[in-house]
Amino acid sequence: MAARKKKGKKGKPAELIISKSRTKGAVKKCNVGSEFYGALDQAVRAMIKDAEARAIGNKRKTLKAVDL
Repeated sequence: MAARKKKGKKGKPAELIISKSRTKGAVKKCNVGSEFYGALDQAVRAMIKDAEARAIGNKRKTLKAVDL
């Protein structure tokens, strides 16, 4: 029997792009609330999507720092 893949909620990604431990490690003087990770992940995904659109608009298939 084949293993079943976990499906995320409709419209939401199944896993985070960001690392919770690295995010927490980068914060020096504050605690990190559990809802922060999801919001950060959404912001990062939006940045990647915008950078991808910019690269395609400039007829490139490679994302560069300038696309951010």
